[in-house]
Amino acid sequence: MIESVSGIGAASMSASVRSPTAAAPAQGPSFEQALTQVIGSAVDTLQTGEAVAIQGVEGAVSPMKVVDSVMAAQRSLQSVLAIRDKAVSAYQEVARMAI
Repeated sequence: MIESVSGIGAASMSASVRSPTAAAPAQGPSFEQALTQVIGSAVDTLQTGEAVAIQGVEGAVSPMKVVDSVMAAQRSLQSVLAIRDKAVSAYQEVARMAI
C-alpha cells in the first residue's frame, strides 16, 4: 500500500515538473507579513503570561493557570530568540562573503 501511495506522488510530481504552469509561485503571505504575525503573537503571549502571573500573585487565578501561562510565554520567548539567532547568523554569513 505504501509503494502505491509513493508511486502516485511520484507520478503527480513528474507531471507537475513537466508542466510550465505548475512552477508558478504559491500565493501566500510575504515573509514580512509572516514575521510580523509571529512576533505579534509572541508579544501577546508574553503580555498574557505577565497579566496572569500578576493575577496569581493577587490570588485571583489558580497556580496551575499561572504555570501554564508562564510556560507558554517562555516557549514564545525561546522561539523569538531562536529566530533572532538565525537572522544574526545569516547576516554574519552574508557579511563574510567575498565580493
